[in-house]
Amino acid sequence: MADYFTHFSCLLDVGSTDKAARALALFQELRAADQDADDPEVAGFDLVRQDAPEGSGLWIHDDDHGDVEAVIRFVLRLAEELDLIGLWGFQYALTCSRPRLDAFGGGAHVIDLGARKSIVWTSTQEWLAAALNGEDVDA
Repeated sequence: MADYFTHFSCLLDVGSTDKAARALALFQELRAADQDADDPEVAGFDLVRQDAPEGSGLWIHDDDHGDVEAVIRFVLRLAEELDLIGLWGFQYALTCSRPRLDAFGGGAHVIDLGARKSIVWTSTQEWLAAALNGEDVDA
């Protein structure tokens, strides 16, 4: 039997130590609420404060079975709560514990924090399929 994984590790600089503390508090509050939830909001990743410039960095990483959509929801919520602006993005890898067809790939997402939305994303699996079908794909 094969195990499938989604991996990511990225840094979000929220601009100040105060905002980083507020972000961690919100994450911990949501994580506590998730214990009784049928559809957890912040499952599939962990959040750790990093010493980015001025201690304002947040390290977001998977916990073996990462949830890309949960990261996006949380970062968009942080953008709203902390009034974040600018572009931010991250990439992820899809892996498998055993060789399997279509079990490996990855992608990336770009989020406009000020507009509070994901603006572009890519999937290597979809890109490869399109390229092999002769479609005009950007490299």
